[in-house]
Amino acid sequence: MVVVRASGYLFDHQIQYPVWEPPAATLQHWVQDLGVGGVILLGGSAAEIALRSQQLQEWAQIPLLIAADIEEGVGQRFSGATWFPPPMALNAIAQTNLAQALHYAEAMGAYTAQEALAIGLNWVLAPTVDVNNNSHNPVINVRAFGETPETVSKLATAFIQGAQQHPVLTAAKHFPGHGDTATDSHLDLPVLTHSEKRFAEIELPPFKSAIAAGVDAVMSAHLQIPAWDAQFPATLSHRILTQELRQNLGFEGLIVTDALVMGAIANRYGVNEAPVLAVEAGADILLMPLDPEGAIKAVCEAVETGRITPERIQASVERIWRAKFKVCSPMPESADITHAWENLPPPPIQLEQLSTPEAIATVNGILQDSMQMHLPKESRLSQPSEGQTLRNVVVVDDALAAGEFLGRYTPAIALPQNKGYHLQLVDSHTPAIAFESQLTTPQPTLLQLFIRGNPFRGSAGLTQTAQDWFKFLLETNQLQALVIYGSPYALEKFIPHLPADVPYVFTYGQMPAAQAIALDALFNPQV
Repeated sequence: MVVVRASGYLFDHQIQYPVWEPPAATLQHWVQDLGVGGVILLGGSAAEIALRSQQLQEWAQIPLLIAADIEEGVGQRFSGATWFPPPMALNAIAQTNLAQALHYAEAMGAYTAQEALAIGLNWVLAPTVDVNNNSHNPVINVRAFGETPETVSKLATAFIQGAQQHPVLTAAKHFPGHGDTATDSHLDLPVLTHSEKRFAEIELPPFKSAIAAGVDAVMSAHLQIPAWDAQFPATLSHRILTQELRQNLGFEGLIVTDALVMGAIANRYGVNEAPVLAVEAGADILLMPLDPEGAIKAVCEAVETGRITPERIQASVERIWRAKFKVCSPMPESADITHAWENLPPPPIQLEQLSTPEAIATVNGILQDSMQMHLPKESRLSQPSEGQTLRNVVVVDDALAAGEFLGRYTPAIALPQNKGYHLQLVDSHTPAIAFESQLTTPQPTLLQLFIRGNPFRGSAGLTQTAQDWFKFLLETNQLQALVIYGSPYALEKFIPHLPADVPYVFTYGQMPAAQAIALDALFNPQV
């Protein structure tokens, strides 16, 4: 019933989050001796994950669930695999061509599942079925398939159907709906004061659709919902997990908590009390408890003292066993329910299944079809006058964390450089500059903003630094063109102030493929 966090890197000295990611000896102890049921991985290349997953399965007596948060494809987390645009890109396509968007969503699910299996992952922690109807939402944002329950339901269902073409588990999240929050639950506990009627109309329909489509798991949200439970957040609420999800919606699959290390839970409940409360509430799987060994002991003691019944544990174990049988048995559709599959070797690594031409073509199609642009015929992407230099200002939230999508040879840097632009990389750690000092020699400037909501940031992405640069370049008539990568909500903030003769391109993606397509549209507009 416990899924622990581990680094995808193979060696202890590569661990990036030592508070959450144990060294190899500890991880092996958890798997071999404590019998944890699964591992969630983060970090490393796809090839490293393939070796890591085999190592983990070799340690385990019963095959593990090996999971990853790969809402945007395996390449979102593990380099070398296919990285899709965020799900909200499909919403943009659905506004004009629903059939095409559904086709893309299904393909995205299928390629994600295919690539997950190829490197030993058998649990895709996706899709996000939250309805993002709050533009200030810092944690869901572009991870959602849209802003209405109808669109989210259709696209998420298509994703699930695509993933079901391969033997992996899926997970709809975050129950009962995290889309209308302005607080990041990684940092604190959001409170939703909506009525039951409002939840029934907006938040719950996508979960009903996902359940009807056969989603394997539902992940809880760390939300306080007074209309249902004034005492406990959803993750720890029997009223929400058992009564609403299990009984009222009739969900028979796995209920998994969101990560128990997140601030909404970790800051308010005991490290070992929260897992007990979650099991009492109806959770089958405890995801990322801060102290796995302590969590196991606490749940066992709760059973020994009569606080939790053995039958409650048994019900979860049976659901977990069925889920593992589905993804670990060579013939899950057969009537054979013996335990022979538990002793089979892990499946072979299949790196040739990664980043196939078909998957890459799907990514490019989504990027192209969801991109927004304004490219006036008389744009200002002209050669500088004598004495002027071209400038490429790239604004990111944290340059140290931008290596996943930004580097010396990625298009946002390399393409303008090839055209004579001088790079100026700016992030939230860059000392504030005196913009007045930049007025001595005006520079035609390409402004590229990487803006999207990300967990643990606490904001929807629009930084003051980005706004300051935009304002300065406009006021000094130096803004040659604008490119925004990520959030359409950020685009909406800039468009009203952008002169009609200044070209702009917006793309949902931040990966190199998105950069290449966006800049090609800007520098090589179709006549």
